Amino acid sequence: MTTQKRDYYDVLGVSQSASDEEIRKAFRKLALEYHPDRNKSPDAGERFKEVNEAYQVLTDSEKRARYDRLGHAGVNVNGGAGFEGFENFGGFGDIFEAFFGGSASARSRSSARRGADIRHTLTVSFEEAAFGVEKEFDIRRTEVCGRCRGSRSEPDSRPVTCLNCGGSGEVRRATQSIFGQFMQVSTCGRCRGEGQVVSDPCTQCNGNGTEVRRRKIAASVPAGIETGTQIRHSGAGESGTSGGGPGDLYVAVRVKSHPLFQRSGNDVVSSRHLNIAEAAIGAVVSVPTLDGEVDLTVPAGTQTGDSLMLAGRGIPHLGNEKRRGDHLVTMIVDVPRSLTDRQRELIEELAESLGSSPDGSGKTDKSWFDRFKDSLGGSE
Repeated sequence: MTTQKRDYYDVLGVSQSASDEEIRKAFRKLALEYHPDRNKSPDAGERFKEVNEAYQVLTDSEKRARYDRLGHAGVNVNGGAGFEGFENFGGFGDIFEAFFGGSASARSRSSARRGADIRHTLTVSFEEAAFGVEKEFDIRRTEVCGRCRGSRSEPDSRPVTCLNCGGSGEVRRATQSIFGQFMQVSTCGRCRGEGQVVSDPCTQCNGNGTEVRRRKIAASVPAGIETGTQIRHSGAGESGTSGGGPGDLYVAVRVKSHPLFQRSGNDVVSSRHLNIAEAAIGAVVSVPTLDGEVDLTVPAGTQTGDSLMLAGRGIPHLGNEKRRGDHLVTMIVDVPRSLTDRQRELIEELAESLGSSPDGSGKTDKSWFDRFKDSLGGSE
């Protein structure tokens, strides 16, 4: 069954006396409404082809005259070809550009460019990371030229209007398509969209408007910072071009290792060696901390691996310096590798007083002193 074609004027919703501009305006509206990139209804494709076919006939003076006399029999239009031709535009965005002189995004595009970000690694000591520090370091960055102030021209000279685009920064080119004539808008290649051309370039920056300089930067490292943390200095990066804003400076902190301390969250971890007498009967020993030497009470009977805590002697919490972690001291009991005669006598007396099997096992085959001597590799 053959479907009867609709009247082309009815398809576009115009009268038979409609002008070319009225027909073109009606087509633009319907093309936007039924284009498959925008309209997902099942019949959108067929409606679009129908609108396209009507437009091709009614905008051609010869075809329109034959159609007005003979109807559909007077013209032979391949609607499918017209549909394929429209697809070559690449989508809905190209329809807008074709009929309205460039897309909204293209017309609002500016030549202004934001400056690039700079990244710098700053190394601080363990103590500086714990309590915070003010640090200075040098960077090289692109800045606005001090001579031309970014104008790219000599101080007594001014840029001239670009003759290629007439100062608009855009070049328009008329193109003929199956839908008629439309305008393509592109950035002017001569002035790069600025609308002006430098006739007398700045001798300091060679007309670039920027120059590379070495700058000393002061960075405030907060207390409690850890390796890998980045500090952002807004606007301290590379200068932008053509009025664009500057980039940012990102300072990545690296904390050096410490010969005595390790970090665990906000706690400081260290170790302290004890002799067997200190471990056995207890002692008060001096321990290095972030705050200097601090006395630590070692309880009697302390074993290797025992951990003693110095509360509030750790690392301040980032953003809350009044709150600090703890300092954990791991005990290491040292067994002497050699003894003086007097020390041996004392150990022997201790062994006699303790008797055998001080672990309470009841075994008497080997005395505590014998085991101690074995650990020293000596003999009685």
